[in-house]
Amino acid sequence: MPPSDRSGSPRELGRRPQLSDDVASFVRNRIMSGDVRPGDFVRLDETAAELGVSVTPVREALLTLRGEGLVELVPHRGYVVAPLTRSDIDDVFWLQGRIAEKLAARAAETIGGDTIADLDAINVKFTDAVQTGDGARIEALEFAFHRTLNRAASARKLAWFLHNATRYTPAHFYSSDREWGVEAVAAHHRILDALRAHDPDTAGTETREHFTDGARRLVRHLDEIGIWS
Repeated sequence: MPPSDRSGSPRELGRRPQLSDDVASFVRNRIMSGDVRPGDFVRLDETAAELGVSVTPVREALLTLRGEGLVELVPHRGYVVAPLTRSDIDDVFWLQGRIAEKLAARAAETIGGDTIADLDAINVKFTDAVQTGDGARIEALEFAFHRTLNRAASARKLAWFLHNATRYTPAHFYSSDREWGVEAVAAHHRILDALRAHDPDTAGTETREHFTDGARRLVRHLDEIGIWS
């Protein structure tokens, strides 16, 4: 993430929302993966120094996260991570899975050969990234696979809702888990088989299960690190 530009130029003003979004994504991922726990303070100066940015985008990011209920403002002390429960995780992934299921089922009805070929090509690259443990490529290609699939559904509003829901998926947690990566490759193959067969029920079910598997892994991890206590 690039350091902030303190020049005060119009270019800086144009970039700032993107920068605060990036900071919010970073902190959101840390919260959802248990790197910071309920009750922990998220310090403005420390976070800014860690990311190499000014305090301003960090403050803006924490205001966004406060609106999402992920952090709370303690007067005269700063921002603290809000309580997080098993039900919160289940609810987030349930919502993601249901929307993704609908999108995949709708895509399966009309998807063309060119789009399937694109998905195949992405999954080949994704498989290679999993085998080499390239976390950044794993995250980018997983996103590309589902974005391509969702676009094939021609349901922009549903895709928009899913995009917002998946902000709460800690991508770094999954990209560093080789077992998840191997299962994700297999899930992509099953989804592709259903798309080729124009089988909306199977395409939807396999896509939903992909998200359910993610929820199980995250809850198990949070259990192991004692996040609930």
